Order: sequence, then structure tokens, then C-alpha cells
Amino acid sequence: MDNTELLIIEESGERIDALLAQNVEGLTRSAAQRLIESGAVLVNGLPVRKNCKCAVGDEVTFTLPEPEDIELRPQNIPLDIMLEDEDVIVVSKPRGMVVHPAAGHPDSTLVNALLYHCGDSLSGIGGQKRPGIVHRIDKDTSGLLIVAKNDFAHLNLSAQLSDRSLSRVYEAVVKGRLREDSGTVDAPIGRHPTDRKRMAVTDKNSRNAVTHWEVIARYNGYTHIRCRLETGRTHQIRVHMAHIGHPLLGDFTYGAPSPEKGLIGQCLHAKALKFIHPRTGEAVQLETELPEYFTEVLSRLGNQIG
Repeated sequence: MDNTELLIIEESGERIDALLAQNVEGLTRSAAQRLIESGAVLVNGLPVRKNCKCAVGDEVTFTLPEPEDIELRPQNIPLDIMLEDEDVIVVSKPRGMVVHPAAGHPDSTLVNALLYHCGDSLSGIGGQKRPGIVHRIDKDTSGLLIVAKNDFAHLNLSAQLSDRSLSRVYEAVVKGRLREDSGTVDAPIGRHPTDRKRMAVTDKNSRNAVTHWEVIARYNGYTHIRCRLETGRTHQIRVHMAHIGHPLLGDFTYGAPSPEKGLIGQCLHAKALKFIHPRTGEAVQLETELPEYFTEVLSRLGNQIG
């Protein structure tokens, strides 16, 4: 497989190792330096040193190594289980936990905890690294996530995601005061054209994305909202709210570059989940309380305003 990629420099003066670390998902600066030293990075077709500073318009080509296989191992990590039977398990994921192993996060993930709790009873459709995982939420997003314990359940739940009969409701705190009481963001989302770590509203190589939002409470400079996803794109709520000028509080990627209200990481909680049980056909509706970090943020916002 050809892992060679191209990066066009838009700002001058930045070191090549720093630029690669900023723009390549999962690549640390030390790993970027090793790539440069191995000759896998070229600037305008020529090899460079790690302290090379790029100019606007420089073309950086780099070849990423094949990803190493990650050996999944069960880990005795506590799970907050909301529902479990022979087909599904619904957990409330804590903020800060990664859903499945990936570069930089080989273990201590939700999947490692599920393997310990469920043993071999997880569907294989998601692949070796994502057993049972039907949908994901970000590391710094807390809340409900449904996992399939067999392929029958996985196929059924995936179909519900596609036809939107599986409903997900989030609560978030965004910057600024939303004037309307409710609204919809209907804007396609794809990979950011220059920053691979980010998603963006774009017409290029994108997929349709729809987020419905409504105001729960307004504060001085912030708004507490409820969001219902009609689609499930990567970082969808974060990208859509930033797109309309109201990034999530604590979101360094799409919002302010420094902490606010003591929060590092977006204030976003997957609060409610509704689906049709794959075996019984009955409607299942689950809801969690807001976690402590979220309620502490609300308390720091002061009094509600009209």
C-alpha cells in the first residue's frame, strides 16, 4: 500500500518536524524526526534535516510506515453498565477514556475493559481492533455508547444507525449566546484540507451531516444546549457548532487555544440513547445524569439569563 502523502506549507518559519507532528494524525514530534532521519521526508523533492524551516508554498512529501499490529488484551477496568443482555451492552464512558486502541493509545481503552468483562462475547464485524463497537465517541466526550455482543446484533444496530432509528442526544456548553431557541446545522463534513487532525465543513471529499440543537439555558457568554444527531460524522457537533460561531467550551481543536472555566477538552456529554432491541423488537430508551465535570462547569458559569 502506498503511504506517501503531500503537505503544502501555508506559513513560513516552522520547523519541518513540528509541522509534521501538527498535521499528521497520531504522529509525535519524535516520530516525525525519525521519519526525517530515515529519508522518508522530502521538501521540494530533496531530503532535509529535522531543523529545516519551511517556506510558504513548499511541497512536503512523506512516507508513513505501515501501522503496527496492536495486541488487544483484556484489562480489569471498571465499567459503568447501563444495560446488558446476551445481545447488547450499553455503557456510560467516562471523559478521558479512548474507545479503542490506536496509535498512541495501545491499551487502557474501553475495548480493553470490554474484553475483560465480556470475554469472547463481542461481535467481530468491527474488526480485530474494534470488537463490538457500533459507534464511537471522542476521548474527551463522556456518555452513552452501545456495543454489540454478536454479529446479529451488530448488523441490526448498524442498520438502525443508517436509517436513523437509533437516536443519540447530547448536551454541551458552547461559547457565546445563541439568539434562537433552536436550529439545525446542515453542512457536509470532511477531512480538513491542510490539517489532518481536524475535520471541517467542506464540499470536498465530504459526507452530509445534520445536527439539530436547542437551548437549555443561557449564561453570560455561554449557552447550555441539547443536540440531536441526524448523522454521525467524526467530531460532528464540535465542527458544526464551531462553524456557526459557537465552538464548544474547552475544545482546543475547534475553539479557544487555552483553558476556560478550568476545562481542558470539550464540554460534551452523550446523555440519551434510543434504539430498537435487535432481538425483541422493543424500543429501548436510556438516559444518564450529567457527570460531575459538566455540572461543575455549569456552576462556574454563574446565574442563568433570559
